Amino acid sequence: MKLPLLLAFVSTGLCATALRAADAPAIYENNFEAAALEKAPEGAMAIAGDFAVKADGAGKVLELPGEPLDTYGILFGPAGQADLSATARFFGTKTGRKFPTFGVSLGGVGGYRLIMSGGKKTLEFFKGDEAVKSVPFEWTSGDWTKLRLQVRKAGDGFVIEGRAWSAAGAEPKEWQISLEVKEAPPTGRAGLWGSPYSGTPIRFDDLVITAAK
Repeated sequence: MKLPLLLAFVSTGLCATALRAADAPAIYENNFEAAALEKAPEGAMAIAGDFAVKADGAGKVLELPGEPLDTYGILFGPAGQADLSATARFFGTKTGRKFPTFGVSLGGVGGYRLIMSGGKKTLEFFKGDEAVKSVPFEWTSGDWTKLRLQVRKAGDGFVIEGRAWSAAGAEPKEWQISLEVKEAPPTGRAGLWGSPYSGTPIRFDDLVITAAK
């Protein structure tokens, strides 16, 4: 093997190794491909709502019906408290001036939620059902959107961080919304949340839980 080619081969291998080392190993993953259709995924716990796995082209997604109009949630994965990051993909559409909301959470029903509110054009933090902080966010109807929520220990308190972006693009490097708290977050499972206020279904896919970075 000639030297330039050998160096390129070694360099490529080192880069790939570095990328793998930088990726946090998944604690939990679910893309619903192994799940049975027309029912909630095995091991999930629906808080409310008729969540069911549906066919989506050649793949599968989790779907929340477009009615009735309320807020619904479903919990996944192992229970945790802090130093965790949860990511998922979401799909929704607006109808006239009616918009859906959707989000991901950590720490069970009473834990922290990162919610995208299309009607208010905001990205919000909730603790349980209580809104605690919001920032402006422009959502595109009919576009798969990814959300990442992170809860980590920091000094004598905790930091809650979130970001949202088009699934077709690159993940932002900076957190778009963050909150420092002293009180320890609740312990519980990760969750998906949706409010189909537009009267159209909300779809969820590619849930991943990793250690916080």
